Amino acid sequence: MRRLAVAISCACVAFLSSAHAQGIQQTKGDFQDKFRQLDEVLPSPNVYRNAAGEPGHQYWQQEADYSIRAELDEENRKLIGKETISYTNNSPDTLRYLWLQLEQNIFKRDSMKELATDFGGVGRRGPAVSAGGNGEPAKLSLGEIARQQDMADNDYGYDITRVADTRGNALPYTIVGTLMRIDLPTPLASGKSTTFSIDWEHLIVEENIVSARSGFEHFPDDEREGGNDIFLLAQWFPRMIAYSDYEGWHNKEFLGRGEFTLEFGDYDVQLTVPNDHIVSATGELQNASAVLSATQRSRLNQARNKTDAPMYIVTPEEALENEKSNPTGKKTWRFVADNVRDFAWASSRKFMWDAQAHKQPGAENDTVLAMSFWPKEGGELWEKYSTAAIVHTLKVYSRFSFDYPYPTAQSVNGPVGGMEYPMITFNGPRTTLQDDGSRTYTMSEKVFLVGVVIHEIGHIYFPMTVNSDERQWTWMDEGINSFLDLIACYEWDPDMPWTGAGLPRDVTAYMASSNQVPIMTQSDSVLNLGSNAYRKPSAALHILRDTILGRENFDFAFKEYARRWKFKRPTPSDFFRTIEEASGTDLDWFWRGWFYTTDHVDISIDGVYKLQLDTKDPDIDYPRQRQENADKPNKVGVELDKAEGIESWVDSNPKIRDFYDENDIYTVTNKERNEYKSFLDSLKPWEREAFDRAVEEDQNYYVLEFSNIGGLVMPIILDLEFTDGSTEREYIPAEIWRRSPAKVRKLLTYPKGKQLTQVIVDPNWETADVDVDNNYFPRQIIPSRIEAYKSKRSSSLNGRDIMHDMTTKLKVDDVEKEEAAVEAAE
Repeated sequence: MRRLAVAISCACVAFLSSAHAQGIQQTKGDFQDKFRQLDEVLPSPNVYRNAAGEPGHQYWQQEADYSIRAELDEENRKLIGKETISYTNNSPDTLRYLWLQLEQNIFKRDSMKELATDFGGVGRRGPAVSAGGNGEPAKLSLGEIARQQDMADNDYGYDITRVADTRGNALPYTIVGTLMRIDLPTPLASGKSTTFSIDWEHLIVEENIVSARSGFEHFPDDEREGGNDIFLLAQWFPRMIAYSDYEGWHNKEFLGRGEFTLEFGDYDVQLTVPNDHIVSATGELQNASAVLSATQRSRLNQARNKTDAPMYIVTPEEALENEKSNPTGKKTWRFVADNVRDFAWASSRKFMWDAQAHKQPGAENDTVLAMSFWPKEGGELWEKYSTAAIVHTLKVYSRFSFDYPYPTAQSVNGPVGGMEYPMITFNGPRTTLQDDGSRTYTMSEKVFLVGVVIHEIGHIYFPMTVNSDERQWTWMDEGINSFLDLIACYEWDPDMPWTGAGLPRDVTAYMASSNQVPIMTQSDSVLNLGSNAYRKPSAALHILRDTILGRENFDFAFKEYARRWKFKRPTPSDFFRTIEEASGTDLDWFWRGWFYTTDHVDISIDGVYKLQLDTKDPDIDYPRQRQENADKPNKVGVELDKAEGIESWVDSNPKIRDFYDENDIYTVTNKERNEYKSFLDSLKPWEREAFDRAVEEDQNYYVLEFSNIGGLVMPIILDLEFTDGSTEREYIPAEIWRRSPAKVRKLLTYPKGKQLTQVIVDPNWETADVDVDNNYFPRQIIPSRIEAYKSKRSSSLNGRDIMHDMTTKLKVDDVEKEEAAVEAAE
């Protein structure tokens, strides 16, 4: 990859327009250079990020350390907190002010998200409004009505009660939506630190109503008076916005979809909760003797050495007793976490808790404690699979990146579908309550639980350790993680029906649709997040690994990326450059097509032509040409004349027949033989040698014609079948499209007697080719399905309902419905 002269944002969507600004213009003809280097797109290498995709020799990042004390007011569902932040300026810049994130302010009635939400479009859990038409009224979902009522009844968002320096002096601050600026009395010079404190409180949203990334879930039917709650607490305290070499302050408003850009630091957190609650949190528990019984502490110590299966720390029986209790008083749980970019926690009296040790040979932390927390509603499903899935994930992801760097890895059941934070994840699937009081789970619930635990625990590697900017480039954490979690899922059980996956065959409907934007689009502007940021980049990386680079080469390069950027902040250009540099392969064409355009893969085989070498020897070529002519169908008129008994002139007048009537045009004369001899005499020795060998071998030559209908250049993978029953696989690199991106021809040669009968493009569906109909030569009848259905329209005749019509429809992928479902899940 050539390196760059001009820096522009990697988030540029309409990157092709930049070609004009860079002076690259195709002013003659319609040629498109699909292999042009990304010079005008990627930022210039510098002392912070070098041309090989590594952190530069002057790479830096900030550090933010937190000491937090928070209390959970269960009755009023409120958090009250005090925190002290020590901020170290490792940048070369002097900072006159600091920016913090206040994500809870997204739930304010006048937040930018609320004011800017298009309620007619696909947003939170699908369309909130369906517009009326043809006299029909518009419809507003009950879920949206409940959300509006809840936000009207509750004053959500932060109440900042104090901001002060270490001496207690008030610091001036300004709140801008979900951001807060603190003005420093003295500019913070490079290499210096500052410490300040913030007192705050905020109501906790009800996740099922507001549709948040965290919150509480109420269980009114529990035996305890007033029911119980599960609290999942994330984005719960004011925290530093990232300041980086490539953007400065990352002060983008939080609109709900684009996740987080954070700094690493050390945390010391004390959480005061009702004394029958069990708490799961980022970090390691420091005061087990104050919050756990002696029996529970003994179990926890045993679990640290139990690697064969999980064991209970809090049993189901103990959890049920807690669930019924009405205690007074509180306990404070203290957790410490080193070098993490965030802190989250969960609290409930409903939790049972199990743990299993995972030994890592050669790891920084030799033993990882995998733990799960769930209520009775999780049932046998969680008991069997949650912690097991954690351990499996650690084994697979560590093979592709690095040993898990933290002491704990946790899965907590709660109201969100799935969310990730350092050392802790929130995962939603549960069992189903039956009429007899028992709980069971379906295959889909099992697939969901195992899949979501793998995915969310995988996020602790990407982006909790490889610290990419989620607010800007969702694909760098979701796409890369979806790629790896699919590998882990199939290594868990290849026969499970992993739905919504990110293999190439899973993205064809989306890639053929018009309702998409390039992957390199800022998170909040993406149209279909599930396909754009999860499945399509996952499919691209699977193609890169299995089809283009090969597993050994790709795995080496990917592991190098993970190693380089562990505990650092990579950008897309760092990823692209590292994979190219470590694999030794120029992939600009691949990044350009898959990440910067909405082209799709559709390679058609348009024709196959069989060629045979003319030997120039008339005694050999003429008999073959005579036979080829005889094998052609006769002229229709001649056949009809014969059928009608019409006799030709020469047959009815034999006296006029001459040499040319007795011999055809393939009769060899001395003229042809002399021409052949002259041809041989004209050949140079090396030409004669090559010609004689070709004549002797008498090979079959086939010219295959392909067209690139979708615009996205890819390797051409062929299955070739022959008359002798044999098959061959042919791999044609993507570079064949370099000078002719729309149509190409390929010459293939086979020994005499080996004749081609069929060609199949992309036989294993590994390149995301959206149209298999044109992948066969000769063309084939493609099996599909039809479904009979009754039209909703009907008419009435003589008091009887008559079916208006019965018809059939092809069952095809409905991308719009699929994407609405994905948005709802998110």
